Amino acid sequence: MIYTGRVWKYGDNVNTDVIFPGKYTYTVTEPAQMARHALEDLDPAFAASVQAGDVVVGGANWGCGSSREQAVTCLVQAGVRVLIAKSIARIYFRNAVNGGLLPVVSPAAVAAIQHGEMVTVDVEAHQVRCAAGTFDFPPLSPSLKAILEAGGLIPMLRAKLAAERAE
Repeated sequence: MIYTGRVWKYGDNVNTDVIFPGKYTYTVTEPAQMARHALEDLDPAFAASVQAGDVVVGGANWGCGSSREQAVTCLVQAGVRVLIAKSIARIYFRNAVNGGLLPVVSPAAVAAIQHGEMVTVDVEAHQVRCAAGTFDFPPLSPSLKAILEAGGLIPMLRAKLAAERAE
């Protein structure tokens, strides 16, 4: 899997309430509508300007706070397929994989990447390439890669069940 996209860069401790504002948790239930509110309190221009394939780059402790799945869904529905961060909160990391958002931990890449530039993430080579150079990240396990290749846990399980029914 290779992803290339334009960068939206943010800082440390961006929590789930900032990624998807809590005030919408129980009123906005359609995934496409969630995308309209992605990062609105941090970057009001994001939801209107993000394009399919864009990459979010965050600092340390990205996705801390409550275990709000909408904080992944809103980014995926907005077209984001990759998150590169210095570190990612444990529950957000798992929600990202389950939601089909590739979580990449590479502090050196985050330090080098500039807002608005194009980056490439090569999952097989476990590298991030940007204008400043190439940076490694820990390889993903085969199970995580399988989930991400399927578009998330739910699509993976649906495909598996459909295949079992067809047998």
